[in-house]
Amino acid sequence: MIDKQSKIFITGHKGMVGSATLSLLKEKGYTSLITATKEELDLTSQAAVLEFFMKHKPDYVINAAARVGGINANMKYPATYVYDNLMIQTNVIHSSYKTDVKKIVFLGSSCIYPRECPQPMKEEYLLTGSLEPTNEPYAVAKISGIKMLESYWKQYGLHCAILMPCNLYGPNDSFDLDKAHVLSSLIKRFVDAKDRNEPFVTAWGTGAAKREFLHVKDMARAVLFLFENYNSPYFINVGSGTDISIKDLANVIAKKSGFTGEIQWDTSKPDGMPRKCMDISKLTQLGFTPEVSLEYGIEQLIEEYKFLKSNQK
Repeated sequence: MIDKQSKIFITGHKGMVGSATLSLLKEKGYTSLITATKEELDLTSQAAVLEFFMKHKPDYVINAAARVGGINANMKYPATYVYDNLMIQTNVIHSSYKTDVKKIVFLGSSCIYPRECPQPMKEEYLLTGSLEPTNEPYAVAKISGIKMLESYWKQYGLHCAILMPCNLYGPNDSFDLDKAHVLSSLIKRFVDAKDRNEPFVTAWGTGAAKREFLHVKDMARAVLFLFENYNSPYFINVGSGTDISIKDLANVIAKKSGFTGEIQWDTSKPDGMPRKCMDISKLTQLGFTPEVSLEYGIEQLIEEYKFLKSNQK
């Protein structure tokens, strides 16, 4: 059992996963939670991160900080994505070792798997083929984090839980089309198109690619569950175990947004990986099951976007 008064540092606590995890930890009675905004701590600075760790002496670390975005952002800023993510995780992992942190929870991404990966994707399929080019720099950074933690466990005995989430969505998601992932991006496009009475919405690719989605509240539950119950240098998939084509996803979001126009597919834009559905049997065998359905989660996120939009007027 983990003492509820243990000092836990949650990086990226303003982000989608970090904020949901922070709320859940508070709800479950954890009382010594450490956070720092970007202005208070630059996670890409090795000296600043080590100084912060030495000052606050966290017992545990949940590393939810990352530079994240959809296909567009990954293609436009590959150097930013590889540099920022390598620096953030390297500094947090190394400082955890240097200050005797008992355990670190690390969040990766399902994009670590090969582009032509057998489905569903099992943990052992890592590094068995070439990566998807559109997000390769981000994937390489996350794979480096996995291997770094494996190495620090082996050499230094740094305990960890390494989680590979599927596509996440929910409260605190980004609706900035330059950074947003596919689900929140589609919600913005369809809600805006309905409000403007536009005849069509243009979406990227063919719509044939399939993706797996998990609500961020379920992700936070998984973070806490594995934080408390899983300790291993071998990463574990976290997802819903089911996927949906982007075309079907767009149709669901269009319907729930009240958009009745045409959906046009810009086939000059990339689809990304053909399919990304993870095998979550290891997670379910441990006793964890997601609770939020995709349909309900979409409805809630549409309402959140409408609320944010009305407050901006």
